[in-house]
Amino acid sequence: MLTSLEILEGDWLLLRDAASDIRRVVFIEEQHVSLEEEWDGRDAESHHFLALLEGRPVGTARLLPDAHIGRVAVLAEARGRGIGVALMQSAIATAQRHGHTTVELAAQTHALGFYESLGFRPVGDAFIEANILHRNMQLTLRS
Repeated sequence: MLTSLEILEGDWLLLRDAASDIRRVVFIEEQHVSLEEEWDGRDAESHHFLALLEGRPVGTARLLPDAHIGRVAVLAEARGRGIGVALMQSAIATAQRHGHTTVELAAQTHALGFYESLGFRPVGDAFIEANILHRNMQLTLRS
C-alpha cells in the first residue's frame, strides 16, 4: 500500500534531473541500453511525469506529442507498489486532455501483461529495440 505517492507533471527542464537519474539506473545500468538509444533527443518535446514516494523520486515516464508513451521506469526497490500504474494513468489522462483518441507504446515483452491490465492491446509483431524484445501496443481512449 502506498502511503504517500505523488505524480508530478512538467517539461524536461523541470523534471530532467530526477527523471534522467531514474532512466540511467533502470535502462542504462540494469538493462544495458546504450547512451545513444536512451538519450534520443525527444525529451525536450515531451511531457514528463515523475513519481515521488515519500518525497523521493522513484519513477518516470514521458508522453510524446503524437501520444506515444515511453521511458516508463520505476526503480527496483519501488516496483510492485502501483507506481507504474499511477504513472501510466497520469500519461493516459494527459493524452486524453490533449485531445488524443488513442495512445501507443513499445512495450518490452516481459511487461506485456502490465500494459494489457491497463487496457492496451498488442499491435503487429515483436521486434528488437535496444537489444530488448518489444511489441507495439495501443489503447483507444474513451471520448
